[in-house]
Amino acid sequence: MENEQSKEIDGSAGNANAPGWEREVLEKLALAAVTEQRRARRWSVFFKMLMFVYLMVVGGMAFYPSFEKSVSGGGKEHTAIIDVLGVIAENEAANAKSIIKGLRAAVKDKKTKGIVLNINSPGGSPVQSGYVFEEIRRLKEKHPKIPIYAVVSDICASGGYYMAAAADKIFVHRSSMIGSIGVVMNSFGFVNTMEKLGVDRRLLIAGEHKALMDPFSPVNDEEMIHMQTLLNNVHQQFITAVKEGRGDRLVVTQDTFSGLIWTGEQGVAQGLADGFGSVDSVARDIVGTKKKLNFTPHERLLDKLAGKLGASFGHALGSVVTSLSLR
Repeated sequence: MENEQSKEIDGSAGNANAPGWEREVLEKLALAAVTEQRRARRWSVFFKMLMFVYLMVVGGMAFYPSFEKSVSGGGKEHTAIIDVLGVIAENEAANAKSIIKGLRAAVKDKKTKGIVLNINSPGGSPVQSGYVFEEIRRLKEKHPKIPIYAVVSDICASGGYYMAAAADKIFVHRSSMIGSIGVVMNSFGFVNTMEKLGVDRRLLIAGEHKALMDPFSPVNDEEMIHMQTLLNNVHQQFITAVKEGRGDRLVVTQDTFSGLIWTGEQGVAQGLADGFGSVDSVARDIVGTKKKLNFTPHERLLDKLAGKLGASFGHALGSVVTSLSLR
């Protein structure tokens, strides 16, 4: 072992003492530097290509909806689909601004032969629903040759039915849930709980009814009557819209406007709906087109990113302000 180690050391010393070893070392170092440089250049090109592809995908997702609409005009006639999915509220996907934007874009497209509202909603804001109802009535008057149908999948209740009532016809599945023509406002009362826990309520107001329906205060009969009148007023607006939209097709009974909900089969019998069908069957058999084009506006990816960045910035700024406040 000792002899072998001695030979290795002698060999290394011999190489170090060999003529031109400095040049050999320099060549190896230069070659290693060139190799490293090439490797770094390849990674740089790879990351640049990756970034380019990423930007292309983001740009495509951002501009595809408008591009799709622009090229559709040169094709065959189509049925325009507008989704009304989920709770109807200004800050939800099913909001009046978005739905109305889709309706206007659909009637503006010269290849639109008919419009289908694809509804699956338990209801929501009477204001948002009312906006859509009024816009549908306006568009029907302005574009009488373009029929507007409502197609119900699982449920079309309350505000969802408010919108649907404006359509030329309503189609359901036999097991769909439809109706709920009513208005609700709910709350809780914690007065007895506070008494049992020994909690003292301290409330300052300017205005006799500013703490209207305060859950920590005893029930005020005058305020309850006022709120019930308010609900009755909104309910009557809902009833008027349904009667205006459905006309003589509606079979009015004492339960029609009670807030009850019915199956699609019961709804057809009571004039709440006109027949059975799906989005596909209505587009194919009623509108008479094989092609369907979705006009539901979707928030672009760039807008979402901008919104998240704005929210993050606002949160960070709020944190800074909070940290600077007096304590």
